[in-house]
Amino acid sequence: MSRHACTGRARVAILCAIVATSSLAPVGRSQQARPFRPVNDATLRAPAPDDWIAWRGTPRSEGYSPLSQITRDNVGRLALAWSWVMEPGTQQATPLVHDGVMYLPNPGGTLQALDGATGDLLWEYRVPVPPQTPRSTTIARGLSLYRDKVYMSWGAEVIAVDAATGHQVWRAPAAKADQGFRLVAGPVAAHGTIVVGLSNCARFIEEKCAIVGLDADTGREKWRTPTIPVAGQPGDETWAGVDPLYRSGTEMWISGSYDADLNLVYWSTAQAKPWTRFARGTDGAALYSNTVLALDPDTGRVVWHRQTLPGETHDLDEVFESVLVDEGPRKLLFKMGKIGILWRIDRRTGQILHATDFGLQNLVIVDPATGAVRYREETLPKPNQPVDQCPGPGGVKNWPAMAYSPDARALYIPFMTACSTSTFTDVEKRPGGGGLGMGPMTWYLPATSQGKLGGLTAVDTAGTILWQRHERAPFTTSVLATGGGLIFVGTYDRHILALDARNGRTLWQVRAPTSAQGFPISYAAGGRQYVAVPVGTGGPMLDPARMETLIPDVPRPRAGNALLVFALPR
Repeated sequence: MSRHACTGRARVAILCAIVATSSLAPVGRSQQARPFRPVNDATLRAPAPDDWIAWRGTPRSEGYSPLSQITRDNVGRLALAWSWVMEPGTQQATPLVHDGVMYLPNPGGTLQALDGATGDLLWEYRVPVPPQTPRSTTIARGLSLYRDKVYMSWGAEVIAVDAATGHQVWRAPAAKADQGFRLVAGPVAAHGTIVVGLSNCARFIEEKCAIVGLDADTGREKWRTPTIPVAGQPGDETWAGVDPLYRSGTEMWISGSYDADLNLVYWSTAQAKPWTRFARGTDGAALYSNTVLALDPDTGRVVWHRQTLPGETHDLDEVFESVLVDEGPRKLLFKMGKIGILWRIDRRTGQILHATDFGLQNLVIVDPATGAVRYREETLPKPNQPVDQCPGPGGVKNWPAMAYSPDARALYIPFMTACSTSTFTDVEKRPGGGGLGMGPMTWYLPATSQGKLGGLTAVDTAGTILWQRHERAPFTTSVLATGGGLIFVGTYDRHILALDARNGRTLWQVRAPTSAQGFPISYAAGGRQYVAVPVGTGGPMLDPARMETLIPDVPRPRAGNALLVFALPR
């Protein structure tokens, strides 16, 4: 498509803007360094309203921007301000913004700094790879800004890049790449330490999954906290005598949160591997799977841990974001895993204060007052025997993160309603082996869904539902809440929506070239508020075969990563 072909054609305005933008910035050519004001611990504790300084806005993972230039009354005038084509690959990006400069992670180990007002390229860093080596297109989910550096993950390494110039400062391993470990979630900066969690931990090897702390200035490893205990360590007894070699899992593929006042990092783990109790050889809790760990970022010491779904056995992770909320003197942590239970936790102690079951699962009985969980015997998988489970392994909740609005004192949670008939298998126990133990699976929508796969719910901090809306297609971005009384979210079928935070009513929408996918943000540059929404494809939650089974009438493009940035007309 030429620029001339775009002239005067409003119905393709967004696509044309993307084409035009992509022709402006040849890869690696632009170097327009700007002075950088360091991000210190005080900045992280109280970020400027104009910035989006961490993965979910702040280290507290609220997904909230206090900016209020865009309101319920004027959001209908929102228009595309600029756009940017991104590298190919699985796209679940979160841009960061500081002092009007956007730092954008791309698949394939590419990091770009863009002018937040114009979209102009300021600098670009590409991880060097050997000649003739294919560039990985793995997920680029997040970054961290701290002091004078941008921190990104690549394979099993953390890379620190000068925030003003894009020059590499240091590059440090967090694990042994030749043993298959990877970093999928973005790093978290906390009190001089860059904290990361390992993924791809389903193998039967001596080295276990771990949370790792690196020195922010040098990349030197400060500490390593395994998330699977071995013989003699606390939690060993929860594996019921399984040889430590054959204990695996507990990956961390979503970033943690940080409370600067308590100086605690909160990081959550996935389930144990193999997925089922019978394949693992234990009915025990299998710590520290499906657990929130509160760690001292200076030492890696586990201050407390809380397992929300002990002995999980259907591939239903509890790995997702921890949202930190203050209610008067009480310091709370909210989270929801795939099974669709919202946990309200005291983040000083790890005590579960309340559990809200939204009624979309048929696997466990949960005590709402204590959070104690008991599996229904008839739902426990047996080798090679189909079991009906709601939700299916995709979960009620997945990586699209919830948001918290301190104005409404409400959480906004995207969810799905898909169930499955799953068959689980045993896994051979041999050194160096491993696996998940998944056999054939079929997906279906339960009758209660009325044919709608996607949903969005607003709940107050007591767990009371305020409103819900259901959609044929799922929501495929995190939720962004703003001080203008709005929430922004995107869908599999290419819609980007602005909703009234009070009732979920649509106030504005636009159709993107492909699925909205990733983590929308809001920021201000030059006195103007912007909303940036990644679009793109990829990721197991949106596996084409699964979507074609559940919503065959909702096609979508299979390529096209980009960032769309909206603002009110000047």
